[in-house]
Amino acid sequence: MKEKQYSGYSPYQYLEPEKDYKVFDMADEVQRVEPYKIPLSSEEEDLYEEIASESTFISLHEHPVVFPSNMSEIFEFNREGREFMAYKGLSQSCLDAVFDNMMDGTSTITSKMGWKWRDIIYDLGMRLSDLAHQDFAIHCKELDDIQRAHDEGKIAIVFSLESATMIENEVDRLDILYGLGVRSMGLVYSESNALGSGLREPDDGGLTVFGHQAVDRMNKLGIAIDVSHAGDKTSLDAIEYSSNPVMITHTGARSLWKSKRMKPDKVMKVCADNGGVIGIEAAPHTTITENNPEHGIESYMEHFEYCVDLVGIDHVTFGPDTLFGDHVALHDVFREHLSVDQAFTREDDSGESHEPEHVPYVKGMENPAESSHNIVRWLVKNGYSREEIDKVLGGNTLRVLEEVWV
Repeated sequence: MKEKQYSGYSPYQYLEPEKDYKVFDMADEVQRVEPYKIPLSSEEEDLYEEIASESTFISLHEHPVVFPSNMSEIFEFNREGREFMAYKGLSQSCLDAVFDNMMDGTSTITSKMGWKWRDIIYDLGMRLSDLAHQDFAIHCKELDDIQRAHDEGKIAIVFSLESATMIENEVDRLDILYGLGVRSMGLVYSESNALGSGLREPDDGGLTVFGHQAVDRMNKLGIAIDVSHAGDKTSLDAIEYSSNPVMITHTGARSLWKSKRMKPDKVMKVCADNGGVIGIEAAPHTTITENNPEHGIESYMEHFEYCVDLVGIDHVTFGPDTLFGDHVALHDVFREHLSVDQAFTREDDSGESHEPEHVPYVKGMENPAESSHNIVRWLVKNGYSREEIDKVLGGNTLRVLEEVWV
């Protein structure tokens, strides 16, 4: 496998700890939990090594930062406004590019609810300053940056935001975010905003007039549109109205697990019919199935295969939505912010809600490094062709970005 050209840089190492910023004990980026590796035969192992080295692997949705080991400190940590890119952890992956989704729903620097314009600009500026002082991660603003990262053994970071809530009613703020390097954005998170309805709302009014204006501007700028957290009608409105393909960066099939966080077949079909791509989600307690009620890589890949059968292999990829730290504890702490109860519970045929079977972490999909290797290993073990693997690892996403990014 091609070795990453990582020289050991630590976040903000150009500053003095405790003097310039508060120090927290951070989670282990490499082995926080017992590692899991899908076993392969010697022949399969050779193919895995070849693919991990040669194929372009793009994760459509991640949070490639490291969190405090004690998640009860997260509010104090967040108020510092200084997230720590997991350079070391990413160097252990086989990823070439990562859509970094910034955690701005939990960016509680100046407020306790997140999604504030001032906080998003603060967050972006701090992260860009850190990136400017190192040489492993490339701030990705165009397709050539992904190819360069692949060729040089580095990693391209695509700054993304999970919601446009912070633009309020100011469409020109999209231009500012584009100027700062944002290349992908969700229209809405779980709560409704000026653009449309989120998935937690009991009634979905669809894309608003301002939402249509924002979609137009994102199309003109070259910001990829994401509807992962939007309500079903808002998702369909955006996909059908947009002149560019729309992405669902992290989701699963509601037909396999009836929760609002999963997308129904109709939305995924319309997304594919309009040239879009669907990334499969792995955040704890999301992509579960009746066959695999304990969330792990097998339940995750069951959602992947269902979506491939539904819309075709040209429209499916991976957006695991993982991070370096205790993701389950993060959900517990930010339960209301992240609409955990509304998003992750499953409804039965009578409409009664049920909590998923609890796991302390998602086996085989613990962080961006472990998940990237195990996705490739699973595809090899289950007989996918090299052409099919190249499509789902990065080819499908590159096709969409070639149309969207201008």
